[in-house]
Amino acid sequence: MSSPAQHGVPQSRFARISQVLMASCLGVMAVAVFINVVLRYGFGSGVAASEELSRLLFVWMVFIGAAAAYPAGEHMAFTSLAGLLAKRPVAFGLLTAVIRLLVITASAMLAWGAWQQVVVGMGSRSVVMAYPAALLPLPAFLCAVAIGVMATIELIQRKPLDLGHGAEVE
Repeated sequence: MSSPAQHGVPQSRFARISQVLMASCLGVMAVAVFINVVLRYGFGSGVAASEELSRLLFVWMVFIGAAAAYPAGEHMAFTSLAGLLAKRPVAFGLLTAVIRLLVITASAMLAWGAWQQVVVGMGSRSVVMAYPAALLPLPAFLCAVAIGVMATIELIQRKPLDLGHGAEVE
């Protein structure tokens, strides 16, 4: 998969920050797991926090990536119907609005459920590292809010759907 920067399109600040955050999560996870493996197999001991830290960072990395994929148009798209309507501006605009409303609705439902889990997690701590358990569902909430806001802006601006998925069109 190629990035927008490879095609001469400048990356947004959001995309750059997202990539740095994901790379940081991946780097810390790799170092933590590597050190744990060396200690476990080389010295018969390990760092108990390594697995918990890696799990937390993996969850954050996935949801940062999901939020970053939305404006880049990299989420799965079934564009067969939309492609048929592309030459009919009114129908295409209506379908685009319906799709955006569905994205906003799904984002709102995810945000609501994730926020409930954040609130529940405020009162408990992780077993080994003792970080607030709310840190696990928090990225799902933030991702849902980010995607919902982006979809709302696109709906208000009446931005047309991007059908340029090339060979990936379903």
